[in-house]
Amino acid sequence: MILGVDTSLGSAVGLIGRDGRTLADVSQTGRLGHAEAIGSLLEQVLAAAPSAGVAAGVAPSAGADADPDPLTHVAAGMGPGPFTGLRIGISAARAFALGRGVPVIAVPSHHAAALEVIEADAPAEPFAILTDARRRETAVTVYEGIDVDGIPHAVVDTVLVPQADVDRKLGALRRIEVTAISGAAVARIARRAVAAGRTLTGSEPLYLRPPDARVPAAPKRVGL
Repeated sequence: MILGVDTSLGSAVGLIGRDGRTLADVSQTGRLGHAEAIGSLLEQVLAAAPSAGVAAGVAPSAGADADPDPLTHVAAGMGPGPFTGLRIGISAARAFALGRGVPVIAVPSHHAAALEVIEADAPAEPFAILTDARRRETAVTVYEGIDVDGIPHAVVDTVLVPQADVDRKLGALRRIEVTAISGAAVARIARRAVAAGRTLTGSEPLYLRPPDARVPAAPKRVGL
């Protein structure tokens, strides 16, 4: 069982079973309120899961009317996304995993969006996943099918493109504007990465630009 958490756009939490089936998938839209939403979404997913083992952290006793599989991994969507929103989701995923004693799997958020596109209509040509990066910019990743492990194949890594230049940069390439990331899709990507023994991205979030906040400089000395 894998729990997926993503706050690169809105806030999303999902849970998949051993067979990859979605057991629960909830989300809340909006660029703000990640910290207020994430705890409630985790509670909703755990309450909806058919396994007492997920909520309690242990497998139910033999013969119980529930899936006996305990939680095995937590998948964290690593962006691209804004600094504060990503930090909240990743911190929640890491804290939850620490409490359960299970590993965290880092997943590029655009991979999850691409997987849903591929599962829905299996595009034969390359396509671009676009998400709003704010400040009149768009985060773009270009994909072409899936690789041998069933993971979307990124042929152009994520870049920031001014919104006014998107049409010129992408030309006739099919583009899909994404406004939400599924927590269950994040978990499905993680499941495939674990099965293949792969690391999809590092432990650092993909912010694309540095945070606005800065450590104040040391005060200037005033001579007397």
